[in-house]
Amino acid sequence: MFAVIPAALRLLISTLLWIDSPPIESPLPELQFRLRHLHGVSNNSRTIFIDLPQSYSDFTENYTIRTHNIRSYRPPSFSAFSDARRMSRIYGQSTLLAWDGIEIRAPNSTHRNTLLTLAKMTSNAYYEPVDKEWYDIGTDWNSTFSYGWEPDSDGFRGHVFVSTDKSTRTSVPILGGGPTMKKDKLNDNLLFSCCCARVGPTWSTVCGCYQGGNKCNLPCVEKALIEDSLFYSVGINLYNNITYMYPDADIWVIGHSLGGSLASLVGVTFGAPVVAFEAPAEMMAAQRLHLPSPPSTHHITHVFNNADPIPMGVCNGVISTCANAGFAMESRCHLGKIMRYDAVGKLGWRVGVQNHPISTVIENLLSEDWEKAGEKIGALGRETPELVEEDSDCPTQECLTWTFGDFRNNTLLQEP
Repeated sequence: MFAVIPAALRLLISTLLWIDSPPIESPLPELQFRLRHLHGVSNNSRTIFIDLPQSYSDFTENYTIRTHNIRSYRPPSFSAFSDARRMSRIYGQSTLLAWDGIEIRAPNSTHRNTLLTLAKMTSNAYYEPVDKEWYDIGTDWNSTFSYGWEPDSDGFRGHVFVSTDKSTRTSVPILGGGPTMKKDKLNDNLLFSCCCARVGPTWSTVCGCYQGGNKCNLPCVEKALIEDSLFYSVGINLYNNITYMYPDADIWVIGHSLGGSLASLVGVTFGAPVVAFEAPAEMMAAQRLHLPSPPSTHHITHVFNNADPIPMGVCNGVISTCANAGFAMESRCHLGKIMRYDAVGKLGWRVGVQNHPISTVIENLLSEDWEKAGEKIGALGRETPELVEEDSDCPTQECLTWTFGDFRNNTLLQEP
């Protein structure tokens, strides 16, 4: 994104498959995975899967994940979900979906080593196994194939991880990096800005919805988001491809930055467990995409530190680092639960985009327990910060200076 941020914004989709297994009792055994596949979306929007080249096998390691059962909600079908979106977008009508409440096996995000392993898997999605930046994650996760790794590819690309007992699949799609940067910026500015990345009078907006005087045509923004936000629809197609390949699998969706936000949107769509690292807030994007809201989004976990201005929603304004790099990161509110590391108060970090890379999470936050036993009087210690809800008044704090409406039809729709 910027010189101090990894150029690529990654999305990791973890697909886990076990066949004919009995009901899982708590505590659940750990799952182990190894890179087995690479996958991607080519410039002509074709999804490609290939087996991991044999020459890479000596460079891959195994990943061990601690799991637990959680409650999640899936729509009755993808077509019903899509029909509900269409009724909301075109007619403004809410459709009461018959959500299917399920118990699903998910990563235990309160376990530090599980988060560390997922973060390393996410980081590895930036690289190929032969690269020196590749993290060794052990012999438990296999890498089977990759996609989108052509030098001029500007779409998704990533890895698929498979458990060593052949019972679990994990896929790692990647966004951005090098030739994908242009589409990264387009998606960032559509998904996370108040109005088409209109930051100041010198900015070229990514859609023609600005109406002057801090007025924004909301139907126009929603149409642009649905038609031009390439990565959400590609993520949905990729998820459907993986479920076709592994019809008996559970799927986890893990990502960093833009990839984390898109992981969350995919997780809302399909009820898949999500862990998103340092991700821009995506609640506003979900509303503008007219995604039906399940009874709970607690299957989504956001992990970030308060010295990173991007997930905190404070990397905005005409003189901000984000704006100087051409990004309008104005959203503030996250779906699901939040694990917020107090890097400012406890660790003394200064707020800045240097705290955004996934390597910062791996090396400086997840390398040791967050609170040691006895650190606080009477405390037993904590591996990770407590999971909390998003502030209930957060939506009222977004885009405060903007007025939204259907100004082309002279209708006021929303005013902060």
